[in-house]
Amino acid sequence: MKFLEHIDVNPKISLQKGKLYPFIEMANVGINSREPISVERKAFTSGTKFQDGDSVFARIEPSLQNGKGFYCKDIGVGFGSTEFLVFRSKDSVIDSKFLYYFLKTNYIQKSMIGSMTGATGRQRVNNDIFKELDITIPDIDAQQKIADILFAYDDLIENNQKQIKLLEEAAQRLYKEWFIDLRFPGCEESFIAEGVPNGWERKTVEKCLSFYIGGGWGKDTPTGKNTLSARVIRGTDINDIKLGNFTSIPLRYHTENDLINRKLEAGDIIFELSNGNINNIGRTLLVDERLLSIIGESVICASFCKLLRPLDLVHSIILYCNIQYLQTSGKLLPYKKHGSNGINNFDFDGFLHHTILVPKNENLVKPIIELMDKIWNAQSQFAKLLEARDRLLPKLMSGELEI
Repeated sequence: MKFLEHIDVNPKISLQKGKLYPFIEMANVGINSREPISVERKAFTSGTKFQDGDSVFARIEPSLQNGKGFYCKDIGVGFGSTEFLVFRSKDSVIDSKFLYYFLKTNYIQKSMIGSMTGATGRQRVNNDIFKELDITIPDIDAQQKIADILFAYDDLIENNQKQIKLLEEAAQRLYKEWFIDLRFPGCEESFIAEGVPNGWERKTVEKCLSFYIGGGWGKDTPTGKNTLSARVIRGTDINDIKLGNFTSIPLRYHTENDLINRKLEAGDIIFELSNGNINNIGRTLLVDERLLSIIGESVICASFCKLLRPLDLVHSIILYCNIQYLQTSGKLLPYKKHGSNGINNFDFDGFLHHTILVPKNENLVKPIIELMDKIWNAQSQFAKLLEARDRLLPKLMSGELEI
């Protein structure tokens, strides 16, 4: 059958201008996640409209290639980025949940990517491709069984991601209470002079580091005998990696000299220095050996990011939590707008003189380390669930596995 015979692309929905509706921007759509990372409420002016039961996918590079999309569930009627495509089953021939997974198959994804037109770096799906597509789908009973199996996997994945978020929030609350508000165990008996508890010290960021270096980017293809490959973590990857999703990290090629000092190690921090959105500056990732093991190759951070190597695990945890606190509370200053491209660049040299409190009693840091350890374990579990689901999807769709 033809794709458009039973599937609507960008179906019409009426929204009232100025009225508040659920709103989802591209930045809040995860990589290969069934649900958005977050849903805001915003007055409708314009944008792509969707409702529960719709499947929503990015139409622009590299978001489409990275797998950005979601199934609209428990949202109601809402809108989002103009860079979304919305798909809806026209009738009972195609189950809406099955449609979401069908749209994730290689055949559909490659067809959309192959149709892209426009300027390099901003290419978009040509909607005419859907007029040409021939598709084959199983009967409705088989569709519903396939969707139920894959939905069950995604339920586990979503629950895992929610657990990661809760653990991250718990670590941040604990850090703020003990290290910012100074309501730590034994604070009543502790002498505090000029905001520094007895047995603690105030240190500059620079004094907490053994090493730091800017990011690299590399080439699309090998350029010579001494060219080596490495995965490159960008600022745009940080939120997904924190939720355990490592699939979007690009592979790039570098000279041996470029990689000598840039390879990430456990305990390193990736710090995002530049972004068009000021609110994204300062996004951080604390690197763990489990993350490096899952990726399985040399890993560096991209241009616009900085590799920070603290003195030890205690300094890594304290500095990571402090940057997180400053970034999420809007206190990460100063930054400066630079150039005509609208990119905001953080004043990293100034930040090196920013001071943080570091306790000499490592026991005060252990509860946060334990929370971070649970986060890393949950990230590893997420990666395994995602891999299992993605192996299962094509086998179910092709009929290789009986249901």
